[in-house]
Amino acid sequence: MNEVDAAVNHDFSLVGLFLQADLVVKTVMLLLIFASFWCWVVIFDKFLKMRRLREQATQFEETFWSGGSLEDLFDRIGNRPVDPMSAVFSAAMREWRRSHSRGASAAASMRASLQDRIDRVMEVSVGREMERLEKYMPFLASVGSTAPFIGLFGTVWGIMNSFSAIAAEKNTSLAVVAPGIAEALFATALGLMAAIPAVLAYNKLTNDLSRYANRLEAFSGEFSAILSRQLDEKVGPS
Repeated sequence: MNEVDAAVNHDFSLVGLFLQADLVVKTVMLLLIFASFWCWVVIFDKFLKMRRLREQATQFEETFWSGGSLEDLFDRIGNRPVDPMSAVFSAAMREWRRSHSRGASAAASMRASLQDRIDRVMEVSVGREMERLEKYMPFLASVGSTAPFIGLFGTVWGIMNSFSAIAAEKNTSLAVVAPGIAEALFATALGLMAAIPAVLAYNKLTNDLSRYANRLEAFSGEFSAILSRQLDEKVGPS
């Protein structure tokens, strides 16, 4: 009867399982809860940012291909580009103007050097912008790969506590082992709750970032071709 009362009195709600858990299992639960919360913060931030960047890139491309002056567009953007694509454009235009101010494009022999510098500047700018966008992506990957094992550790520890209770009580009834098993399974559930969204979001965001990087590289190639044509017109045939 005492064993039945102990099982009935044990709180099997989620909060109760946490509060009544062993210190080690409780630490595992707190770690997984924090990881899950931070994952959702990163996920929402990344998804909103990617949607905003796609809209800004579309707006910039419409302005860029509208036929207006590149110099005027650069003057409007200034030194504060609002998105990676305009940052790549600004970096190339700064190098273009800097070279022109030194008269570097006045000779045909300097054309290849200037073109190479502009391409390199855009390549560095694309890499820097993508590095910023990929911030916290390793965290999602780490949570997705390790959270189930962290939860499993809590599960194993909880089951060990159940076996210890069996040894202490010299009784294998469900009333003795149920609390420890419930806490152990709760740790496993928390591990999966943290890992599954992290893996799904990581795969989706990785695909979105790859497509966005390809879009930036395509723009860099097109812009490089435009500047190359302008250099040919200024320098004339070699």
